[in-house]
Amino acid sequence: MGLALLIVALKTVALLRHDELYNQAARFWARIFAINFLLGVVTGIPMEFQFGTNWSQFARTTGGVIGQPLAMEGIFSFFLESAFLGLFLFGEKRLTPWLHWGSAFLVFLGSWISGFFIIVTNAWMQHPVAYRLLPNHGYEVTSFWGLLLNPWALLQYAHNMSGAVITGAFVMCSVGAFYVLENRFREHGQVFLRVGVIAGVISSVTQIFPTGDLHGRYIARHQPASMAAMEGLFRTEKGAPIVLMGQPDEQKQTIDNPLAVNDVLSFLIYGTTRAEVKGLDQFPRDEWPSPIPLLFYSYHIMAGLGTYFLAIMLLAALFLWLGKLFEARWLLWPLLLSLPFPYIANTAGWMTAEIGRQPWIVYGLIRTSEGYSKYVSSGNGLFTLLGFMGIYTLLSILFIVLVYNIIEKGPVSGPAREAIKGSSMTSA
Repeated sequence: MGLALLIVALKTVALLRHDELYNQAARFWARIFAINFLLGVVTGIPMEFQFGTNWSQFARTTGGVIGQPLAMEGIFSFFLESAFLGLFLFGEKRLTPWLHWGSAFLVFLGSWISGFFIIVTNAWMQHPVAYRLLPNHGYEVTSFWGLLLNPWALLQYAHNMSGAVITGAFVMCSVGAFYVLENRFREHGQVFLRVGVIAGVISSVTQIFPTGDLHGRYIARHQPASMAAMEGLFRTEKGAPIVLMGQPDEQKQTIDNPLAVNDVLSFLIYGTTRAEVKGLDQFPRDEWPSPIPLLFYSYHIMAGLGTYFLAIMLLAALFLWLGKLFEARWLLWPLLLSLPFPYIANTAGWMTAEIGRQPWIVYGLIRTSEGYSKYVSSGNGLFTLLGFMGIYTLLSILFIVLVYNIIEKGPVSGPAREAIKGSSMTSA
C-alpha cells in the first residue's frame, strides 16, 4: 500500500517535468508492486476463509457486523485495484500519459480503501461500536456510518498507513542505496533515494506523532489492561515510568534488569508527570493479555524500530538537503541493510494489537475461547497450519527470487539509457 503511493509520486513528477527517468522508475516499481499484489491475493484469501473454517462461532455471532466491511473490501476496492493494475501494467502504450497516471492513482486509491475496510473490521473487534444484540445472541449493525467512523478505526488506519509508507520508503531507499553503492543505474538509484527519503521522513514522523501518540492514549483509555501489559506495569503508580528495556517476569510480577525513565509514561498518556496509571493489579487475572512477555517484547520492538526509522530518515534527509547523501557511503550502507526492519516492525505492531486484545476476540463481548470452531479438532488445525506454512514458505522463496531478478536486471536496459539522457537534456 505504501509503494502504491510512491508510484503515484513518481508518475506525477514524470508528467510534470516530462522526465523519462521518473517514468522508468515508476515502471520498475510497478513490476515489484505486481508481484506483491499477486502474493497478497494468494495469501490473503485463505485468511478470510478461515473465519468460516476455524472461527465459525465467531463468524456466526458477528457476521452481521464484520461481513459488511469485508464484503465491501472485496466488491469495491479489490476489484478497483485489480482492474486498474492491469491497465497500469499493460496499457501505457494505449493510454494517454494522464490516463496512465489516472490508472496508477486508482490502483493507489483501491489499495488504500481496501486497507480501510479491513481496519474497520479489526477496529470493531478492538472497540465495538454501533451494534446491538439480537435474540439469537448474534450482533448486527445499528449505524453503518457509526461502524465506518469508529474512532479506533480512524486512529488505527492512520497509524497502519504510516507504517505502510515507511515500508515502501525503506524498500525504495534500500534498492536506491544498492544501485548507488554498486555504481549501477546510479541515476535511478538517486531518484529512489530522493523519493524514499522524503516519504520516509514524513511517514516516520506521523507514525510517532500524531498517529502513534493518539492511538496509544486511546488504548490506555479503552484497553487499560493491554496498555499496562505492553509497558510491563504490574502495579498501579503515580508518575509511572516508561521501561525502555527489560525482561518481564509474569510470576513475580516484576521487570528484570529494567532501564526506565521516571514519570514519562504518565506524561505520555495523561499529559502530566503525576497522573496515576493503572497497573495489571487493577484487573482480574483472567482478563490479563496472554502471553505478557510476548506482548511486551512485540511492543518494544515496534517502538524501538519506530525510533530508529525516525532517526535515520532525519539524518538522511539532512544529507539530502545538503547535497551529500549520494556520496555518504557510511549512511547508504545502513539504508541498504534496513530493508527488513519495517517488515519486522509492522509484524510486531500487529502482534501487539492482537495479543493486547486477549483474552477477547471482540473486546468486552466475546472471549477468544468462545469463538473457535467447536468441531474442528486440534489435529486438523495443526495439519492445515503446517500445510499453509509449507506453501507460504515456497511462495516466500519464489517472491524473493522474482524480486531479486527484477532488481538485478535494473530499471532499464542499455538502449533505454540514451533515451533517458536525451529526455533529461531536452527538459533542461
